[in-house]
Amino acid sequence: MSASPSFDRRWWYGIPLALLAILLLFEPSRLDFAVADLFYVNGLGFIGRHNDFLEDVLHDRAKQLVIAVGVLALVGFLLSLLPGRLRPLRRTLGYLVLAMGLSTGIITPLKKATQMHCPWSLEQYGGVEHFSPLLGPRAEPVEKPGSCWPGGHAAAGFALFALFFALRDRHPRSARTALIAAISLGTLFSLVRMAQGAHFLSHNLWTAALCWLVCLGLYDWLLYRPQTVAEPNAVGAHH
Repeated sequence: MSASPSFDRRWWYGIPLALLAILLLFEPSRLDFAVADLFYVNGLGFIGRHNDFLEDVLHDRAKQLVIAVGVLALVGFLLSLLPGRLRPLRRTLGYLVLAMGLSTGIITPLKKATQMHCPWSLEQYGGVEHFSPLLGPRAEPVEKPGSCWPGGHAAAGFALFALFFALRDRHPRSARTALIAAISLGTLFSLVRMAQGAHFLSHNLWTAALCWLVCLGLYDWLLYRPQTVAEPNAVGAHH
């Protein structure tokens, strides 16, 4: 097998980790509320809360499309276990299933662990719950604990980072297209849910960074093949 194109781990890991460090060190609630205010109209609520197109097409149908990609990857991986044309792609397909599954699978446990409320549940936006920051103590819920951090719908888009890494070694042009698609869909899904009042901006930034790190880490472990330095021959070693 040929070697993978090299990449600088300092940047590929460093930038998302720096983003997460900034979000932890500098509480982003002021920015979150400022952005959420752009989607909120007093007396009417969030502009996308009851929008059928956003809910039916850009939420439900779009998520089903991403699920279909994951199902196809799983079917491809299972077929690659049998003798046939897909067998050489078994490792790549297995990576794709694992990376997409883990990127989206970590979201629900994190939601249950953090219990942060959605903007639409907060008193600032017509709800009844009190806001509490990610690292602060949880305000006593009036109705029920929150389940809104990190952004689940955004993960459906950003999980497609896995396609970029799966294609990177053999099909760099398609990989770049997949990267643009993942960023675009993840951003679109984030904006949809922010317009609906379901998430703050920082929720989706966390999702993007976590999905990238999961997909990158698994690629680094399972697919990346570094170039090997040729050993000097015996004659050259004596000169």
